[in-house]
Amino acid sequence: MSVDGGAQRPGDEADGPGWEVDPDDDWGVAVIATVGRQLRLRREAAGMRAGEFGVATGYGEDLVYKIEGGKRIPRPEYLDKADEVLAAGGLLAAMKEDVAKVRYPKKVRDLARSEARAVEMGLYSNHNVHGLLQTEEHMRALFDVWLPAYSDEETERMVAARMARRSVFDRSPAPALSFVQEEVTIRRPVGGRMVWRRQLERLLEVSQLRQVSLQVVPTSCEEHFGTGGLIEVLKFPDGTAVGRSEGAFGGRPVSDPKQLRILELRYGMIRAQALTPRESRALIERVLGES
Repeated sequence: MSVDGGAQRPGDEADGPGWEVDPDDDWGVAVIATVGRQLRLRREAAGMRAGEFGVATGYGEDLVYKIEGGKRIPRPEYLDKADEVLAAGGLLAAMKEDVAKVRYPKKVRDLARSEARAVEMGLYSNHNVHGLLQTEEHMRALFDVWLPAYSDEETERMVAARMARRSVFDRSPAPALSFVQEEVTIRRPVGGRMVWRRQLERLLEVSQLRQVSLQVVPTSCEEHFGTGGLIEVLKFPDGTAVGRSEGAFGGRPVSDPKQLRILELRYGMIRAQALTPRESRALIERVLGES
């Protein structure tokens, strides 16, 4: 029921939290403003008032104005319905891909763009299985225990963004991917036994890909160079690179050669202490068998 006691309209939930445009996201603001303007122009060209369009699509008039004014991110089904009602021939529905990206946090979009350009990636994780290696169930289990808690909308946004980044495995030509994981990340049963088992199976599956090297640093390793936390180094076709680490340079992405050399040195030392890819697969298989 709505707050005035009437029946809730089918599309009213689209005006809920999580569908606002981040005012600090210049690209996102521009995309949603353009989409809203196209929707308004096509509605007016069809001779429909906002209220009439709302009735035809099943959405409230107020929400129609907010979307057309670039104040709200339209749901995919809104664009589908608008395309149908306005006989746009698929042009409005085609906007769904860019609109969906707006819902991803800006820093995640920036990371995904870098990953899409990279020809080589070195990735070290010491707290959790790296995001590119996670199953959807594993992701949700991690987000569910985050404090302060994510809303359902925020969780869906984060999961969708992380799942979209997994397209890096399907690129052609494929980038060279080197993952180094701490042993604890494959032993912690995040999400419960079955979720954990499927995550281990996913690791074994990815480790078989020709362009992937997956190594595990055993907990028994006495000298450890990974105490600074996560490290990521991405190299691009033009010879440039970008890297970041939780324990260096304030966690900010860096591209200065001197700073990159520090991250590469740390990553190289951690990788040298890890088990070989073959030994790492054997360890994961052993942990899976014990579960």
